[in-house]
Amino acid sequence: MFVMTADQKASRSRGDAVPGLLDAVAEWRGRQSADPFVLPVERTVGDEVQGVLADPHAVVGLVLLLQRLGGWSVGVGAGPVVEPLAESAPASAGEAFILARAAVERARGRSVSVPLAVDGVATGAAEEAEALLQLLAAVVRRRSDAGWEVVDLLAGGGTQRAAAERLGISAQAVSQRLDAALWQEEVRLHPLAARLLTAAEGVAA
Repeated sequence: MFVMTADQKASRSRGDAVPGLLDAVAEWRGRQSADPFVLPVERTVGDEVQGVLADPHAVVGLVLLLQRLGGWSVGVGAGPVVEPLAESAPASAGEAFILARAAVERARGRSVSVPLAVDGVATGAAEEAEALLQLLAAVVRRRSDAGWEVVDLLAGGGTQRAAAERLGISAQAVSQRLDAALWQEEVRLHPLAARLLTAAEGVAA
């Protein structure tokens, strides 16, 4: 199981960003083919949120969404939980929750290049998952607004030609935006990130 804990950065100067995060997560959730949550993301206390997922592919999508939003330190814990789970993530318990707490604490630190950390039962796999997710997050965080315009259209199932017509630009311009956005390279690495997260759970051991 995977527990995602996120803590808002600089909340005193930025104000409460939790409602905006919850709206963005709800919109993302609605675009998925199946409900990605075992327990949905909700506020735990103060400016922190937490959710529980079983699908590692969904974990990849969720943590990258939060990195796109910006202003959040994100920790992922991969491991067992106490079952049956409670009615909410904050009321539940288990090793994955402890690991997520340790991960988000590390994500807040200056030693982490991107505010995203992964802790798991299998520490080696967790370190590899963290490294790859940090790389993907860096790509997402540096993507331009023009790049996101094209990426969002294609991620919604559109074609490059349709995106060009929608944006009123040439097909070549769309291709150039995609190249700069590194979207195809990012998406091709999602399955590997998901496999590393699964390995971090340590289930086989």
